[in-house]
Amino acid sequence: MRIRLCLAALSLVGGAGLATLTAPTASAAACSDIDVVAARGTFEPGTLGLIVGDPVFSALQKKITGKSLSSYAVNYPADLSLTSAAQGNADVVNHVNAQASACPSQRFILVGYSQGANVVDNSVGISSAGAVVGSPIVATIPTAVEPKVAAVLLFGNPIRALGKSVTGTYQSRTIDFCANGDPICQNGGTDVGAHLGYTANADAAATFAAGKV
Repeated sequence: MRIRLCLAALSLVGGAGLATLTAPTASAAACSDIDVVAARGTFEPGTLGLIVGDPVFSALQKKITGKSLSSYAVNYPADLSLTSAAQGNADVVNHVNAQASACPSQRFILVGYSQGANVVDNSVGISSAGAVVGSPIVATIPTAVEPKVAAVLLFGNPIRALGKSVTGTYQSRTIDFCANGDPICQNGGTDVGAHLGYTANADAAATFAAGKV
């Protein structure tokens, strides 16, 4: 049932007129002050993700002044395969580790929408196993690198439907949006369209992150 709801929600993306929006340019600059690492949702189009990643990155560029920002689109299938979220989890940790080694002063903002939130959850040590398009943890950001993560921005996070959330060392740096009725993040939710409305939270997410960098 949950997978069907996930597919139904994502099938609306093309018909909602969202694909006509212009996505900001994303680049993984060598040593920017802040690297925005974004994991898109299942089948989500866009450079970083049309519904969340792209608008959040644009909002961050406006909210965070006096610092250089780069962006990285997590390289993973973002499909319904059993290993999709695990591949994203590994890519996030590999990217953050590589950047932390190459750019010791760089900080990170992690962004995840829908399946992408599972990817980020796993990367900060909160398992998404059992959630819609979730997976067991395959890698976590090392303790030595953890202080470089300034903020974690999550949208339509499937582990919320299991009664879970980001806890521990990342909790105070995390904001987790779940729209009322969203069946992907709210147990018993029935409003499939609510899962597609997180662009409206981009400004609030950017404001939160700006207060953490």
